[in-house]
Amino acid sequence: MIMTSRLRHCGTALAHSVAPRTWYKSLAIHPADAIFAPAIKVGIAASLVLVGGGLMGQQQLAGVATLGALTSAFGRYQPYRRLAPMLGIVAAAMLVTVGIGALLGAMGVPMAAQIAVLSLIAGLASHIFAAFRITGPGAVIMVFAAAAGSAYAHSAADIAPAVAALGVGVVVGWLVAMSPVLVNPLGPARLAVARSITAVVRLATQFPADASHGGTHLGAARAAVRGARESVALSAGSSFGSGSGTVRPATVRARQRRQDAEALNLILNEVESVIATVGHASSKSLALALQRLWGYEHQLRTLRGKPSAGARPVSSPATGPQEPRNFWRTAGAGLRSRASTSQALRMAGASALSGWAAVGLGLDHPLWASMGAVAALQGLNYGHTVQRGIQRLLGNVIGAVLAIALLSLSLSFWPSVALVIVFQVLAELLVMKNYTLTTIAVTPMALIMTGLGSHLGPAAAFSRVADTLVGVVIGVLVAAVSIPLADHHHLPKVP
Repeated sequence: MIMTSRLRHCGTALAHSVAPRTWYKSLAIHPADAIFAPAIKVGIAASLVLVGGGLMGQQQLAGVATLGALTSAFGRYQPYRRLAPMLGIVAAAMLVTVGIGALLGAMGVPMAAQIAVLSLIAGLASHIFAAFRITGPGAVIMVFAAAAGSAYAHSAADIAPAVAALGVGVVVGWLVAMSPVLVNPLGPARLAVARSITAVVRLATQFPADASHGGTHLGAARAAVRGARESVALSAGSSFGSGSGTVRPATVRARQRRQDAEALNLILNEVESVIATVGHASSKSLALALQRLWGYEHQLRTLRGKPSAGARPVSSPATGPQEPRNFWRTAGAGLRSRASTSQALRMAGASALSGWAAVGLGLDHPLWASMGAVAALQGLNYGHTVQRGIQRLLGNVIGAVLAIALLSLSLSFWPSVALVIVFQVLAELLVMKNYTLTTIAVTPMALIMTGLGSHLGPAAAFSRVADTLVGVVIGVLVAAVSIPLADHHHLPKVP
């Protein structure tokens, strides 16, 4: 009976993956805000290492360093006090993985064994990132870094340059990602408060329908306020940007930061007051409250606009400043999570099976198959995994066509650098909107970057598609086979 239920459940999961509606939904464009600043930071970090490497005559190592610069793509929107250790963890992980990859390449380890090692790295990275709640490109970048180290190192003498190049990249990425704290230390907190206002406006406009469907928008609004409270608390207590020099300027900046944080908390008090009155207050009073909040939202999304709020309404159920969760203690609990451990094992298994299948099929770049499986299994749940797999496959096909045209031109180093930067910025601009569009930009960017310092022909684009197909198919199969019997919420019904 259990086996029959398992087979039926897996069959339903697989049917969902090939349903036309599922493929159609993968093309949806999602709304996204505050996308320009993260994209610009990644573009600046990539530009610095690529241009620096090119001027030093280290073209191939410049590509390795660019992977390190992608550290700046992690943890977007996090308050700087939390972003700093998050990026430090990512940097350490990347250094370890590129070192392991370079060691495997220098030792001439067979590809099948390399795939096994790098798949374990992917699973471990996934588990660590989930425990520390580090968002961004995810474990797939660790596999990419290890593969780059393996491809570069042909002897023991090549290991240190590969690690050093990536080290330069992660330092540049960390510094670029953290640099806005010098001019706008409360930037992430301001954005979090602005998003909480957007959430409560959505709640107010959708309340009747939302109340009959389980209060989806109400839960989202409350979660947005909790996140904003924590972001404000972390930003107010941040030691970054305090300056060195005389004591007085540092004290003035700290006092101003605390005052701005208090203003943000007053705005959140009003947000909570509106949440409490939705469905109870008159339409006129609610409209006036929303209009007032919307004015704050506009202020908060400007770089220099100073947040301001009047006295908290007497009826407000405000919770006041929130003590931020302990970063390391929370991560410790995450590392003990059975769900995260199971996800890491699934990812490692799918990565290994994909890479070995690509080797068996005689494909030229089997690690790309492993990356395809890892990218698909970075989905939040089974439905998301299937969607990401479809999006990655479609994006790779379209991106490969573009890559074939570009690789056929046999571009020199500097035009290639310009294209890598443009595609990287495009990918960051699109990642929150649609993963298919993101992958269309990532595919030619990755191929051109892989070929820096060495010629990579158009045939590599065909190999990319074939490897990705293997990785996506096996990744979805592993996800379908391992989906828990009790997991019906993350398994959309097939019409």
